[in-house]
Amino acid sequence: MTDTPALSRPAEDLTLVLKVIPMPSDCNAYGDIFGGWVMAQVDLAGWVLPAQIVQGRLATVAVNEFVFKEAVRVGDILSFYAKIKRIGNTSITVYVEVYSEHIHANESLRKVTEATLTYVALDANGRPKPVEDKLKEGA
Repeated sequence: MTDTPALSRPAEDLTLVLKVIPMPSDCNAYGDIFGGWVMAQVDLAGWVLPAQIVQGRLATVAVNEFVFKEAVRVGDILSFYAKIKRIGNTSITVYVEVYSEHIHANESLRKVTEATLTYVALDANGRPKPVEDKLKEGA
C-alpha cells in the first residue's frame, strides 16, 4: 500500500461500471479483503467498456499496473470507475479506479485501488481480431 492520500471522488471522465459489497468469505486471516478478490473485481470492471466496443470475446492479456492504496473492509461499498486509455489494432487498454464507502462510519469515498489493464479482442477461434473503434467512428 502506498502513502498517497485517497481522493474524495473520481474524476468526471470516469464511468461507473460496477458496484459490489465484499463479504466475510472474501477476507484474509486478518479480517481485510483479499487483494486477489479485489483484483478479480477490477478485471470484471475493466472488461465492461471494451465489451461495449468489441461486442464479442475479450481476454485479459496484461495487468500493466495495479496499486493498492488502502485496505478494504467487509461491508464497504466498492464503486469501480473506468475509462478507455488506448485502443490499438486488436487491444484496448483500460484504467480503473476503485473507491470505498464505509456507510456505517458515515465516511466519504476513499480511493483504495487503481489499475491499468489491457484486453484483446478475439475471433471465434480464439485468435486476436481487429478492434473496430466505434468511439472514433461515432457509432
